[in-house]
Amino acid sequence: MDLVEVLPNRLHMLRFPIGQAYLWQDDGALTLIDSGNARSAAEIEGAIRSLGLEPGRLERIVLTHCHRDHIGAAGELAARWGARVLAHRLDAPVIRGELPVPEPVLLDWEVPLYEHGLTVPEAPPTPVDEELEDGDALGFGDGAYAVHAPGHTDGSIGVHLPRHGVLFTGDCVAAVGPLMLGVFNVDRARAIDSFRRLAALSPDVACFGHGDPLTADTAAALAKAAADTPA
Repeated sequence: MDLVEVLPNRLHMLRFPIGQAYLWQDDGALTLIDSGNARSAAEIEGAIRSLGLEPGRLERIVLTHCHRDHIGAAGELAARWGARVLAHRLDAPVIRGELPVPEPVLLDWEVPLYEHGLTVPEAPPTPVDEELEDGDALGFGDGAYAVHAPGHTDGSIGVHLPRHGVLFTGDCVAAVGPLMLGVFNVDRARAIDSFRRLAALSPDVACFGHGDPLTADTAAALAKAAADTPA
């Protein structure tokens, strides 16, 4: 795992072989956006300690959607440190193991990528402490809130911190190569609409489920990529 500073003393990316999570610091509290795979808990704890912080300060884990590379370590971290797990109402039953992970509608070129993604360990059933709706306050980042962004999964969300100009897109948007619509969508048309909705928030910093964060000319780049995405 690589630990990458995005905003000094505020935001770090935790990059795994497949997927990534983000650690946000408020005064006296930590928030994870996504949690890596099922074997990531020890690495995440080590990363927190390497920053001179205590894992016991982890108050919440916000899950952008129900896929294994994003939710895997959430339950273990929550059990160890008392963090609350938050996810959208529509993905929460999948995260808890009550419903199967929805199958995406794959484009031909996505098939080998999807098969590679299945090499990530399956996520164990994970309790969800708070089921989110669009616009719900998340309790960190001076006013962070959930943005329902369906299409990748029904309950995918973005996480917007307007006072800091930061947006976490989950897998709705990807930056592996050119900035683009994320892959493996259950509903491509809805995913494109969500991409455009997230782009309209015009953030200064965009953090993706896959690919490096965008920190310069971010709003313009997101707007162009969303507008150029074919149906």
